[in-house]
Amino acid sequence: MHFTRNIFRSSFFISHFFFLLLLLSTAANADDDGFDLPDMPEAAPKPVEAPVDEPSTAAPDTASEADAPLNFAPIEATTVSESGNNSTGNSATSVAAENSAAGNSAASAIHAKKIPAYLNRPVRVGIFVDVKELLVKHGGSEYRLTASSGKVKVAKGKSRAETVSAKVFNQEGRCTPIATEKKSLAYNCYPGSIKVSAKGNTLTAVNTVDVEQYLRGVIPYEIGKLDSSRFSALEAQAVAARTYAYKHFGSRESAGFDIYADTKDQVYKGLTSATALTDKAVRSTAGIVMMYNGEFIIAYYHSTCGGETETLATWGREDLPYLQSKPDLRPDGTPWCSESSYSQWERKFSDKETVSLFKQNAKEVKAKITNFTDVQSISILDTLKSGRILTLEICTDKGVFQVMGDKVRWLFKKNGSILPSSYFRIGHEDDGWIIRGKGFGHGVGMCQMGVRARAAAGQDFATILTHYYPGITLEKFER
Repeated sequence: MHFTRNIFRSSFFISHFFFLLLLLSTAANADDDGFDLPDMPEAAPKPVEAPVDEPSTAAPDTASEADAPLNFAPIEATTVSESGNNSTGNSATSVAAENSAAGNSAASAIHAKKIPAYLNRPVRVGIFVDVKELLVKHGGSEYRLTASSGKVKVAKGKSRAETVSAKVFNQEGRCTPIATEKKSLAYNCYPGSIKVSAKGNTLTAVNTVDVEQYLRGVIPYEIGKLDSSRFSALEAQAVAARTYAYKHFGSRESAGFDIYADTKDQVYKGLTSATALTDKAVRSTAGIVMMYNGEFIIAYYHSTCGGETETLATWGREDLPYLQSKPDLRPDGTPWCSESSYSQWERKFSDKETVSLFKQNAKEVKAKITNFTDVQSISILDTLKSGRILTLEICTDKGVFQVMGDKVRWLFKKNGSILPSSYFRIGHEDDGWIIRGKGFGHGVGMCQMGVRARAAAGQDFATILTHYYPGITLEKFER
């Protein structure tokens, strides 16, 4: 698709706009429909991306059970049969009829096995990395920590600061409040131990915590709190997040921890937003992970797929059999994720703004031309199987450059926000460019808004997971 600014641009855009509407309406019926890789040193894509103006994947529903108190007793593992899914009539270990019909090698049972020795340890989470100051509440006192020349300066209350190589906080049976500023200190609370160390004049805080406790601080932020009608969505998220955590054990040794606590890996903010229901989802799936040919899968997930998932081709990587491009549609042909406010979206950029953004973002998208003053045309040269953009070509007054795959979202980055997805079409009208698209996130793996709807429709977590990750098996680690 090629768009230029000329005397016919309005009629040309209108015709292509109606083609886009046709594409969006028929793609759902087509037959072809932030995880970081631990061993890859370059910056890898985020596992899931949430809109910057929303605290989680979508506005959370009100939980039907009371929120959990601030200080928590250690979580206890329970059997899968206690998952609370019986109201739907589904078995957490059953194979979904739709998966069997599709010929997928779905999980017919959850296989129990002893946890490997190298995984039988807490996870280390980098909750604050390279920050200037940290505030901590511990043992009834408040501490202020700063860094100087690779040392940690610790001031307790109004007392004079002492200098140490590192500072450890651990409150047995309680969580420890820690934050970079006073306001967040009132509700940020982390279980396990916290070690604060310095590098130069910045601090890094690593939370060493049991994996199951860690998940209690992930689920509410990655998929929302939800209510009991969507309980299996919480369970599916728990299994995906647990798989991701174990996959990344030892993957960031140079940083001194296993996982980041933000969208570089998975969002983790301690136990403050955990509820009785999100905790129950962690307990009911305790130890359960997704495997393929005896190895942890790379459990990518995202907010809204728009009715079609994507393969790793969006990042220029080789495909994996359990990460396929496939329709994600209800029986009536509508996307499971249609509840999302990003099921369809639109963005507009003036000609002047487009030039400014492209020049500003040129380095990030590896554009070889940066001295242009005019964007003459923007062309979609080819697309991926799902319809997401593979190659976007930009013609300027100084030459032509191309942007590949999911990186096209960064080309239009404005005020720190990239485009919701690479599933869009673009045209020119009046004095600017207009983009119409669908979906939020990279589109690879599990669609969280689709999961929410599938759960509400009565699907259990095994059915959900084996749809988004075909061919996997579910295994339960026991200690």
